[in-house]
Amino acid sequence: MKKRKLGPQSGKLKRATKFLVIHGPNLNLLGAREPDVYGRVTIEEINAGLHEEAGACKVQLEIVQSNHEGDIVDLIGEARRKFQGLIINPAAYTHTSVAIRDALLASDIPAVEVHLSNIYKREDFRRTSLTAPACVGQISGFGKESYFLALRALVQLARH
Repeated sequence: MKKRKLGPQSGKLKRATKFLVIHGPNLNLLGAREPDVYGRVTIEEINAGLHEEAGACKVQLEIVQSNHEGDIVDLIGEARRKFQGLIINPAAYTHTSVAIRDALLASDIPAVEVHLSNIYKREDFRRTSLTAPACVGQISGFGKESYFLALRALVQLARH
């Protein structure tokens, strides 16, 4: 019996579809840091939920957190060899990092920028994202659900 190839219309994912999740600076402090802005959810709770959602979507995740811009740039630069997409919360680097923006553009894989809070309802300087134009989309303001929405969007992109 001849095996048929899965085409873009099949709605199925390529075998071993993997996505990278990058949490930026200070996100390791979630749950304790400014709970009136970010809520009480911890990074561990977000990661556990992402792994659960990834399992339901039949994809694999690698999740990292870094407070260092250069480390994030390196992770993005290496992502094209191992991952079919990435979710990034650049946190404060959203508004300042041309290096992360350039890495996203050079990676040539779809990226979704996420934020727990609605950055457009906050201080003026937070309303400008240098990194979002290098991404296929941006999701903000839905708390931890922002990450899950981003994962679902990447899965759909990978299917089609």
